[in-house]
Amino acid sequence: MNSDATVFDGGCTCRALRYRLVDRPLFVHCCHCRWCQRETGASFALNAMIESDRVELLQGEVVVVETPSNSGLGQKISRCPSCHVAVWSNYGGGGDAVRFVRVGTLDEPDRLPPDVHIFIASKQPWIVLAPATPAMAEYYKASELWPKQSLERRAALQARSQPGRSA
Repeated sequence: MNSDATVFDGGCTCRALRYRLVDRPLFVHCCHCRWCQRETGASFALNAMIESDRVELLQGEVVVVETPSNSGLGQKISRCPSCHVAVWSNYGGGGDAVRFVRVGTLDEPDRLPPDVHIFIASKQPWIVLAPATPAMAEYYKASELWPKQSLERRAALQARSQPGRSA
């Protein structure tokens, strides 16, 4: 257990792979789309979005598996080469700059509840959502839901990825 409120440790099932988030995530999505249901084999995917440079690989190496995605841009799923657990993805739209860390692979996943439920139009009907957490039929505008600090971090990422653009 890590007592630092901004540090989150995690890893795979066999413990060959260990990683650390060295900052709070930008935002946490609970996605209920059919694509995520199929990809995870579960009722939803719970992903903590964070800058790739704020994810430290502490032990082991990941195997990157390229798969299609609903957007058509694909995703790169990073998995443990031994037990094959997916620890994070990079989606085509965000490139390698942002990782979607699987919250369930954290040592203390309860520390990162969802900030938003998305694609609830296709959620399993028996799932009951907490009324205090925003829920969207499909997607949303980050400018309307993300905290100011996360929007500033996203803007810094975008500025770095577009040379010649000032921050």
